[in-house]
Amino acid sequence: MTIAVIGVGLIGGSLMLDLRKRHFADKIIGIDSNLQHQNISLLCGIIDEADTLENAIDRSDLIILCTPVDTNCSMLPGILDRIGGTKKVVTDMGSTKGSIAEISKDHPHRGRYVAAHPMAGTEYSGPLAAVGKLFDYKTAIICDPEKSDQDAFDLVERMLKVLNMHITYMNSAVHDIHVAYISHISHITSFSLALCVLEKEQVEENILALAGGGFESTVRLAKSNGETWAPIFTENAEYILEVIDTYIEKMNIFRKMISEKNVEGLKSLMEEANKIRKILN
Repeated sequence: MTIAVIGVGLIGGSLMLDLRKRHFADKIIGIDSNLQHQNISLLCGIIDEADTLENAIDRSDLIILCTPVDTNCSMLPGILDRIGGTKKVVTDMGSTKGSIAEISKDHPHRGRYVAAHPMAGTEYSGPLAAVGKLFDYKTAIICDPEKSDQDAFDLVERMLKVLNMHITYMNSAVHDIHVAYISHISHITSFSLALCVLEKEQVEENILALAGGGFESTVRLAKSNGETWAPIFTENAEYILEVIDTYIEKMNIFRKMISEKNVEGLKSLMEEANKIRKILN
């Protein structure tokens, strides 16, 4: 198995570490527009060699897109053109699927593409952030499986099982709704809180010096790379805006209760929120 990984950052690099260690990949060819990332990946042994995109596609059995979601969308049609008439498979690891599903739906070689999303990551980026076992026991979503050729689907599913992932299947639009609520809003909230505190810190010193574990855990995601997350927010704008409106509505309820010093009302809201324990445990 020769794999071409396009984008050797946190996700692409972590994938390659485990796919090599678990004997899924015999050779890994890396492509990254950031030459520093490409060179680091070579030096760290994440990839075996670097090549041009065209050569890597021609030499590989499996092509994995690990670039920002808008770049995945722009690259996929050309890759499908190039692998037409072969048994090569292309998959992506993007956090949104609606746009890439729309772009690829009428392509004559759509069956060679498998839309996948491993629900794993950290707030760090680049090949030096790559870690082994990042995907173990996390959930992976395969979208629109019925649109992929059976052998292509089987290969990507086998790859995800090698990574010890729990696999579920969704329609692309349903996927984008769910991730807006469980992933994307968390990042927006974290970015917003960080901006709020940084703005206040300019006026009142030592706010950050007093920050405890609660603040640190809440703004952890604000360290995430804008190059990755800005395209996610715009690609999934329809559903994210819906979630933001709902979030603001809930914040306004808390604001009203606090302004009225309504202790019982606040307790009731928090007790309702505590029910999330049953889902997360």
